[in-house]
Amino acid sequence: MSSQFSLLKTRRFGPFFGTQFLGAFNDNLFKNALVVLLTFHSTQWTTLKPELLANLAAGIFILPFFLFSATAGQLADKFDKAKLARLVKVLEIAIMLIAGIGFWLHSLVLLLVCLFLFGLHSTLFGPVKYAILPQHLHEDELVGGNALIEAGTFVAILVGTLFGGLLAGMPSGTVWITAGCLLVGAAGYLSSRGIPEAPAPDPALRINPNPITETWRNIGFARENRTVFLSILGISWFWLYGALLLAQFPAYAKNVLGGTETSVTLLLGTFTLGIGIGSLLCERLSAKQVEIGLVPFGSIGLTLFGLELAFSSPAALPAAPLSLIPLLLAPGTLHVLFSLFAIGLFGGFFIVPLYALMQIRSDAGHRARIIAANNIMNALFMVVGAGAAASLLASGLSIPALFGVAALCNAVVAVYIYGLVPEFLIRFIVWLLVHSIYRLEKKDIARIPDHGAAILVCNHVSVVDTLVITAACHRPIRFVLDSRYFSKPVLSFVLKAGRAIAASPGSTTVAAAEISAALAAGELVAIFPEGQITENGELGAFQNELSRLIESCAVPVVPMALSGLWGSIFSRCAGRTIRPLRKIAIAVGEPLAAATPETLSAQILALSGDTK
Repeated sequence: MSSQFSLLKTRRFGPFFGTQFLGAFNDNLFKNALVVLLTFHSTQWTTLKPELLANLAAGIFILPFFLFSATAGQLADKFDKAKLARLVKVLEIAIMLIAGIGFWLHSLVLLLVCLFLFGLHSTLFGPVKYAILPQHLHEDELVGGNALIEAGTFVAILVGTLFGGLLAGMPSGTVWITAGCLLVGAAGYLSSRGIPEAPAPDPALRINPNPITETWRNIGFARENRTVFLSILGISWFWLYGALLLAQFPAYAKNVLGGTETSVTLLLGTFTLGIGIGSLLCERLSAKQVEIGLVPFGSIGLTLFGLELAFSSPAALPAAPLSLIPLLLAPGTLHVLFSLFAIGLFGGFFIVPLYALMQIRSDAGHRARIIAANNIMNALFMVVGAGAAASLLASGLSIPALFGVAALCNAVVAVYIYGLVPEFLIRFIVWLLVHSIYRLEKKDIARIPDHGAAILVCNHVSVVDTLVITAACHRPIRFVLDSRYFSKPVLSFVLKAGRAIAASPGSTTVAAAEISAALAAGELVAIFPEGQITENGELGAFQNELSRLIESCAVPVVPMALSGLWGSIFSRCAGRTIRPLRKIAIAVGEPLAAATPETLSAQILALSGDTK
């Protein structure tokens, strides 16, 4: 099985990855060099406090996302995204030339204008970045592609921060910053020339120049799909949370840890390394499918380790500023670094599935504008977060206390989102099941249609069959089950949240209308034709009403078979046992245009043999 890293060798991903990496690198080289200059040499530039300058810089950089994302989304839906990427790189070089003039004139205002323009550069590239991936990657490559983009972005932040800090501390550092950014911008342009064509989905689109009305329209596109919109809210919250942490690092390093300029790079490096590793682990943990069960797992870690960071921060400053090695040896520093790494790690688990889910479930004709809506919401959340952080700090709240408040707010936001979309929690429960109790092997799972209605027909071996099938399939499934299942703890929550269809024992008459409506809406419906869990591990006789229901539906029928569950604690086997990481399997047959009970029974038996 090919690794996600093999995408880097392909022309449909490699040049684009390089363009994105170098762009993120340049943004952060300039932004963090400027922040370090303003934090540690603020008296040479302004009388404002370093803490306020850091939040001001963060707010200025993200403001263009809020103002111009609607226009950027329209451009990405109207024009070839590869050509847009090249134009954005030309803009990047021009911005850096202006920044060089700002350094030469020692003009803080002109440099902040350039910071705003760098934000505009990223705003224009944002819809291109995420809308081009579904055009150039297969669906089973999206998680890996998004993981590489997120990991690459944060590695670029790490390297850009490192170079920004180093260049800011050098004699004639402003000259080196200007030269470095120009060189990286030129390299990014050369990389962008290798991106294959990405034709516009709507070349006839008329550009609406009004950012207010177009912003509202883009948000309307996003709201058409509830899961997509709430995914955007989750992504936006993460960027508020992450940006709030990042903006405080210079002041936290200086005024809480007692470090020097290099300590800022240490903090940012630890945090971004965690996000990079967490992002890359997503493909392995999700088996190349969009596993939104990782999102609640990520939010739990963001809360717990955010609180841990708040409580592990030193209570008193050292007598003198500490260089890198003394800082690492100081009591509590490693604890702080571990908390930061863990926040980044769980942040990767949180953000990558949400981006992939947004791309997959967005309408292709509006995808760039939906991503623009995401960028607008991201910007809105980050501007509000920067303002709230500045206000709380100005009112006397300490930076560690601010981290604790953010972690508690994260818990509240997570509970709110999962309450609105239980699918996230369902997938989390399912993900825990197949990773802590079972080892699930999937065979020909791609035979389940990616789009449109179908009936899945499977043998019934245990109480957790629905959870195992859900774990194997990335699409939501409407299960038809005995109404008595709905009284069982935990399983009841999962079934109701998953909109399972209750059928009275021995009769599907009441459920027939709901099944027909689900199929008419293009949903997947799963049926256990035996009507009950097997008592002996063998495939039982099909219920007559279920057989007639399957025969009467004019949609593809997909036979499936579960194996390995008989004898487990959740089966009805007399000698059932608990065996950690028990190997189980699911096999999927070819979809059938018409199916009789005899045909399906033979197919399921054959598939059961294939998985043993």
